[in-house]
Amino acid sequence: MQLENYVIKNGSGIRFTREQASHFAKDIAGDFNPLHDADGKLFCVPGDLLFAIALNHYGLSRHMRFVFSGMVGDETALRLPDGDAAHLVFTDDNGREYLSIERSGECSREPDQVRDLTCGYVTFSGKAFPDILVPLMRRHDTMINPGRPLVIYESMEIDLEHLAFSSPELRLSDSVFEINGKKGDIRLGFDVVCNGETVGRGAKYMLVRGLRPFDEAQMSALVEQYAGRKR
Repeated sequence: MQLENYVIKNGSGIRFTREQASHFAKDIAGDFNPLHDADGKLFCVPGDLLFAIALNHYGLSRHMRFVFSGMVGDETALRLPDGDAAHLVFTDDNGREYLSIERSGECSREPDQVRDLTCGYVTFSGKAFPDILVPLMRRHDTMINPGRPLVIYESMEIDLEHLAFSSPELRLSDSVFEINGKKGDIRLGFDVVCNGETVGRGAKYMLVRGLRPFDEAQMSALVEQYAGRKR
């Protein structure tokens, strides 16, 4: 993964073209959410690309939490905060926040380790739909609006027991769906595994809107539509 292919650097800031963000979502993360289509009317840079940029720039800390608070468009120029502070905030020129990071503990800047953890997480994250979310929705007898599927990436966290690992694999450990009317909160827990040893744990949090009773035919059509986009 050559991150320089997916970002434009300008001094202490960065920005993304629609093509760069879309290619990262599809080619690296395997994420075919219409929000990341280069020609989409409603477009945003994938959160996993911001996650990858952050780890590449600041390194991998044992304890990290990422909170996404705004949709980054192709016209958005982000400022990268300086230094080794425990709290980092990505803002635009007007001070609007898009991503905040809390981190603590030992930090690794070893390129291969940072790259491998990044790739492992992005691969796990990109498989959320349909591999994980569809069985989860079926289990709770509820589903997103197939005409306007809206799944919002809210935050993620990771806690590592140590940094003496390489080539980690991320495996789903649990999934939780809390429903409140037509809204819902989803938590996808994962283990960070290396050579059969669990070296860390984490979770990805998402918001869903427009929930309705689960309909097998409608969901099958939505999954097939998504598969068609991949093809």
